[in-house]
Amino acid sequence: MATVVPTSEEDPALTVVRFTAELAWADAGPEVAEPQVTRLCLEAQECMVMGRWLDLASLMLTSADLVFSKVSDKDLECIFTVICNLVSKLDNPDEEFEVAKLISTKITQQPNDKPVMRLKILFNLYNLLEGPDSRFFVYMQALNLSLNGKVTDPIIPSFKKIDSFLKEWNIGVKDQRNLFLTVANVLKENKSSAKDSFKFLTKYLATFSGEDSYSMSEAKEEAVRTVIEFVKAPDMFQCDLLDMPAVGQLEKDAKYALVYQLLKIFLTQQLDAYLEFQAANSTLLKSYGLVHEDCITKMRLMSLVDLGCNESGQIPYALIKDTLRINDDEVELWVVKAITAKLIDCKMDQMNHVVVVNCCTERIFGQHQWQSLRSKLATWRGNVASLISTIKANKVVEEGSQAMQGMAIR
Repeated sequence: MATVVPTSEEDPALTVVRFTAELAWADAGPEVAEPQVTRLCLEAQECMVMGRWLDLASLMLTSADLVFSKVSDKDLECIFTVICNLVSKLDNPDEEFEVAKLISTKITQQPNDKPVMRLKILFNLYNLLEGPDSRFFVYMQALNLSLNGKVTDPIIPSFKKIDSFLKEWNIGVKDQRNLFLTVANVLKENKSSAKDSFKFLTKYLATFSGEDSYSMSEAKEEAVRTVIEFVKAPDMFQCDLLDMPAVGQLEKDAKYALVYQLLKIFLTQQLDAYLEFQAANSTLLKSYGLVHEDCITKMRLMSLVDLGCNESGQIPYALIKDTLRINDDEVELWVVKAITAKLIDCKMDQMNHVVVVNCCTERIFGQHQWQSLRSKLATWRGNVASLISTIKANKVVEEGSQAMQGMAIR
């Protein structure tokens, strides 16, 4: 005959408190440890009964922090899974935020101690949260942990979802600035594509529009950094930095006016202007880590694009040679480089020594370029309308002709 024995399972939170307390006090001996473990368990039980989840989280984190280096990663993950699950017991967004803040702040205090595990714990916490404020705070903590702990790989895939995160979080301009700048710093630390870092730097700078001069000055250093990143990048040939107020403030700045001038040369002028600038400011270029030979290569390509955009469909080889300051036998090589970089779509007429341009990439796409595009679209629309009218007219004539032929046959 079977006997049913009544049992009771201990709450996972209380189990974690007991486990971590025993480990934390293990070296003190049983006479000291047992009363302390009992005291902590009683405090935890009281918190659970009273619904004081913030106090319980604080109690659990204190013990857990002491044993972080004493247990395996598997045990750590289990301990913090239980701690993070405390947020699921909260219905009040403000209370959820406070508990999430407490947990994530504690996790990020020692970023160099098992940083990958700490980042994993934060991801787990983020997925348990409901409130947008709580989620944004924990995500920022994860960003800073990845940066300070130098473990950027795990968080980079999430950057593809930033736009959807922004809609979900509904954060203000200052928080957006903090987010974009931190993401750019993570990408820089990771040595990812310069384009990715540049993308978030420009997002950061774009948030400064119509600001007073004091607020705008906050972006000055990052504006300089963004300009230098653009000039350095061997595969970036187009940007809208000149249209941004945060960058425009550099033009009249005593310290950074030359940086603005350099950007303007790369976006609106040709190689000769750069060479003249370099001759007068070689020390400045070196101070920003710019390599003269790399700058010449980029300016030659951008100058070639400029010729393609400004000339009426054809560029003489001789003009390319003079503008790029190269030898006759190098002209076609540089045209091929521009084609490979997808800067220009063209054909080389070797018989007549001209490059026939179909289209090319604009270095800047501002008001003038929009007006030009609008004009081209209007012309295209007119041509299409004219073609449709012609087709309709021909159809009417053809139908009339067929009708006359039918009458003649009868």
